[in-house]
Amino acid sequence: MVSGSDQPTAPGPSPRALAAAFQPLPKVMGTPEQTPEARVELGRLLYHDPRLSKSHQVSCNSCHVLARWGVDNEPTSPGHKGQRGGRNSPTVFNAAGHFAQFWDGRAKDVEEQAKGPVLNPVEMAMPEAPVVEATLRSIPGYRPLFEKAFPGQAEPITFDNMAIAIGAFERTLVTPSRFDKYLAGDDTALTEEEKRGLVLFVQTGCTTCHAGAYLGGQMFQKAGLVKPWPNQKDQGRYEVTKNEADRMLFKVPSLRNVAKTAPYFHDGSVVSLEEAVKMMASHQLGRELSDADARTIVTFLESLTGEIPARLREAPTLPPSGPDTPKPDLS
Repeated sequence: MVSGSDQPTAPGPSPRALAAAFQPLPKVMGTPEQTPEARVELGRLLYHDPRLSKSHQVSCNSCHVLARWGVDNEPTSPGHKGQRGGRNSPTVFNAAGHFAQFWDGRAKDVEEQAKGPVLNPVEMAMPEAPVVEATLRSIPGYRPLFEKAFPGQAEPITFDNMAIAIGAFERTLVTPSRFDKYLAGDDTALTEEEKRGLVLFVQTGCTTCHAGAYLGGQMFQKAGLVKPWPNQKDQGRYEVTKNEADRMLFKVPSLRNVAKTAPYFHDGSVVSLEEAVKMMASHQLGRELSDADARTIVTFLESLTGEIPARLREAPTLPPSGPDTPKPDLS
């Protein structure tokens, strides 16, 4: 199945045996204390609210579109005044279970991550946290929701609580797939071709990085581990730490829903999933996959596509602005 000396021996291990490298997705990526219902519901509103941006045109959902498996399917995403950052927007689904957030791991969890885009001048462009707080306090409908989500606090509408609520919502964004049914013991959940793809995925070496419940999201890895990565402009985690050992290190992305989240890699440079698989094998493992082998692996990866609950495909009704709510600012 793999060309040349990489040809695996027959009959080889069974798909069921190789599935031990993975675990089913959890129902929620957090504790009950992190995901109380009132906080999750508030977070859903905030996730969709463009008034958290300077222009009132950009929300979390603008780049991480829940109806499109948590991405916008663009190489990089447009933010304030159409500006674009240098990295692809990864999916928000299943992301709260990762060991760190952002491609360079600069945030430890989704609660910390939620603060970044709001104040980023290229993304949502709010000037500072107090401006975000003043905006939220000017929207009358938010006060009772914050009070319910953060009971007993003298002033529950804070920048930190905004991020905690968004994080609580994101911790519920789990998309189990047919692969989880297979992991739970249902041998009929995958087709024979998907099982062959699973075997080839494991035997090619992909599980070196893409294993566990999320098939990724649990480590940093150098882009171009065996062969230099084509795009060296972005040095990854090095740009955060300035540690030479971190050059070209990026968080390994989850492969959950990967068939729906093109384009691929931190720079969004590859549209075809088959091509992405071949590049990973070549640059990370030093193995050259045939088109047929890449397609077989992709067949398995397609079994990782989960269902998006109907309520998440629709935007919620946001509380209306008040008389003191700041106007959109495109400056």
